[in-house]
Amino acid sequence: MTDPTPEEPAAAAAPPLPAAGTADDAALREAMNRVRIEVAKAVIGQDGTVTGLLIALLSRGHVLLEGVPGVAKTLLVRAFSSALGLDTKRIQFTPDLMPGDVSGSLVYDARAGEFEFREGPVFTNVVLADEINRTPPKTQSSLLEAMEERQVSTDGVTRPLPDPFLVAATQNPIEQEGTYTLPEAQLDRFLLKLIVDIPQREAELAVLRRHAEGFDPRNLAAAGLRTVVTAAEIRAAQRAAASVSVADDVLGYIVDLAQATRRSPSVQLGVSPRATTALLAAAKAWAWLGGYPAITPDHVQTMLVPTWRHRIRLRPDAELEGVSVDAVLGSVLQQTRVPI
Repeated sequence: MTDPTPEEPAAAAAPPLPAAGTADDAALREAMNRVRIEVAKAVIGQDGTVTGLLIALLSRGHVLLEGVPGVAKTLLVRAFSSALGLDTKRIQFTPDLMPGDVSGSLVYDARAGEFEFREGPVFTNVVLADEINRTPPKTQSSLLEAMEERQVSTDGVTRPLPDPFLVAATQNPIEQEGTYTLPEAQLDRFLLKLIVDIPQREAELAVLRRHAEGFDPRNLAAAGLRTVVTAAEIRAAQRAAASVSVADDVLGYIVDLAQATRRSPSVQLGVSPRATTALLAAAKAWAWLGGYPAITPDHVQTMLVPTWRHRIRLRPDAELEGVSVDAVLGSVLQQTRVPI
């Protein structure tokens, strides 16, 4: 198996286990893995990020994609949703965006003489929240209910969102002017934070060669992308991933890792119990994609950094010394006893 994020060190080889589930389960897994092949028709060199999106989808979670401009974050999400055959809407977050522009609002109908609800772009399967850190926290918070409860409440009326539902948000890590720090509550709703790196030389050469041959990133159909999974299959795969078993010693390992983040001298705020449940869900999805009937410590180790890197706050003195969250989590992994 490949790591879900390319910047992570390779996990130790897991012991061989029999394939999980039935023949139907294997067919679902094969269908989900075909999504990677389809996305690769449009995006090259981001296989780990695509796997991360699949893990978030299977875990019924959301993804924060961080990378400099021009690394195909938006194209990646568009290609991903196209391969899934899901309805997608893009929201360009700007300083003047209002909460009602995201979730919807009541509009007065003069002919009917009453207010009617006009759905916002959040009423879709895949929400592409482009440059989410460019809008004030008040507008960012309009996504909280949608991400957590998968519903929108307006004027005392609750409206469910489509199923499946995934928020894929992007942000630029180097540009600070005109941006707003995402609130902790908002960050905590993202299952994974994936770093979208600049591709290696061979991958970038392949990108350039494809463009030289006439590839148009605005026309995915011309690139040969096709839908390989149905919404019903996605929901079935989500149920199958959730059914992956976990032993008590592995659960204890996750808790030990969480407590280690709270004791770290470089950490001001360690991960919460929500972070432990998020890591469990991500590890289950990763194990299911690999055909394992139960999660192992290796699955936990592989998913720990992308699941927890955005949930930890470092001490100011540690930040001044150049300590990174990823380095702290790497140290936590090394110092925590692994169950046999």
